[in-house]
Amino acid sequence: MDMEVRAPRDGDVEVLAELRADVMRADLERLGRYDDRRVRQRLRESFSVEHSSVLVARGQVVGCFTVRPDGDGLLLEHFYLAAEHQGRGIGSRVLRGVLARADAQGMTVRLNVLRGSAARALYERYGFVVEAQDAVDVFMARAAAR
Repeated sequence: MDMEVRAPRDGDVEVLAELRADVMRADLERLGRYDDRRVRQRLRESFSVEHSSVLVARGQVVGCFTVRPDGDGLLLEHFYLAAEHQGRGIGSRVLRGVLARADAQGMTVRLNVLRGSAARALYERYGFVVEAQDAVDVFMARAAAR
């Protein structure tokens, strides 16, 4: 399937807030942390048009990711992909691109994933290791490849 990666446009934040709620619902419910309003509001409050990209398939927004400077590295956040597009290698393609950019700049990439999330296995396949964790989040990092 062809996937377009583009800059965010007006109206995307609300579409992405809904996507976030859908994608994260099961994990947040499992952790006893799902709040219908808060799950959307967190994206609205922290979304960076400057550092974000939107994934579009067949004219529909199906995902997003944000890569922002974070100290001496990069922070990967708001990496969401609609359920019907998961398991097709799209997330891996996006992640390889982010990591290639980080490697070229000699930067570590950091992220956090919910405890028990299937996404953690994807990150581990690409060399991310656990730096810390709490009752809800697992904080991971991958140093630049030499």
